[in-house]
Amino acid sequence: MQINVSQLLRDSIGSSRDYKINETIDSDNDSVIIPVKGEVKLTRTNRSILVQGKIHVSVEVICARCLDIFSYPLTLNIEEEFFPTLDTSSGYTIPPPEEQDSFTIDEHQILDLTEAIRQYTLLAIPMKSLCREACNGHLL
Repeated sequence: MQINVSQLLRDSIGSSRDYKINETIDSDNDSVIIPVKGEVKLTRTNRSILVQGKIHVSVEVICARCLDIFSYPLTLNIEEEFFPTLDTSSGYTIPPPEEQDSFTIDEHQILDLTEAIRQYTLLAIPMKSLCREACNGHLL
């Protein structure tokens, strides 16, 4: 889920672009493909690109009662800053931001949303997912 933001990094502060997303990403173990749809708005700030948007994903989870695997839809409200690692006008390396674990834009001005979406998805999955509210589990 990569977006070239080289032009946006050259634009004035407050400039923005809207993007529609309709892609898939690999899960942690690279064996499960997660469909991702939604819209994001990228806004140029004085130090970064602010990404805001609503993303819809569907993940495979295990029912806490019957242990069946089922598809669980999630809506993620994303708001993250992505910091450039290279100054677009001078070509010099920019020191990393003070915030630990912040997202960065690579030296080719590519903003990759994959890791942010993966983290938001992991945080949104409920501790005990149910395939349906009335699930009684498998009765012996």
